[in-house]
Amino acid sequence: MDKSSGVGVLDKAVAVLEAVAERPLSLAELVERTGIPRPTAHRTASALAVHGLVRRTPDGRFGLGSRLAQLATAAAGADDLLRRAALVLPRLRDETGESSQLYVRRGAVRVCVAAAEREHGLRDSVPVGAELPMSAGSAAQVLLAFAATPGTGEPVGAFSPARLAAVREAGYAVSVAEREAGVASVSAPVTGTGGQPVAAVSVSGPAERFATDGQPAGRRYAVAVLAAARELSAA
Repeated sequence: MDKSSGVGVLDKAVAVLEAVAERPLSLAELVERTGIPRPTAHRTASALAVHGLVRRTPDGRFGLGSRLAQLATAAAGADDLLRRAALVLPRLRDETGESSQLYVRRGAVRVCVAAAEREHGLRDSVPVGAELPMSAGSAAQVLLAFAATPGTGEPVGAFSPARLAAVREAGYAVSVAEREAGVASVSAPVTGTGGQPVAAVSVSGPAERFATDGQPAGRRYAVAVLAAARELSAA
């Protein structure tokens, strides 16, 4: 092993992965290639196999597992999505006159991974990297509604089944003063393979700008947000 992180178990795992990257190896070959003691090499490779990072061939050799390819594909898809967002979000901001954001779910929070802010006037500023709760806001509604199984009759987070069903039917969600007093937002799902939500695209700003000319709050922006969601989904 040429490099050391100071975390021995991690260094050994990386050494095993690098060793089997070219071709599957027997345990003896793995020990020779890595210099790791035989029991440790076997234990490390077997543990990596549990997570799909290493596979066992029919003749008992250790090779690279499919999980690595899956992770690489996911990373490439995330990069494509962010590159597309850098083009789509400024157009959405300019079309609606409101700040635009892209959120992804990370467990109990949603994270803003891209944004285009209004340059002037009142705005709802959400910096990239900000973590917001999954219990309020239109983006949270969208991420939960399209990931939930319809018809379970159980609340999902802070939202009732009826609320989430309405979001699925409309194709987008509206929030008024849920996350912050005086702030409204409209969000739509960005979907991946199988129609599962991978992100939510939003516009947000002062609530008084989201309901004009007698229209329900947020409807004036829904068409633009849905169009942005479709374009991002193509990534």
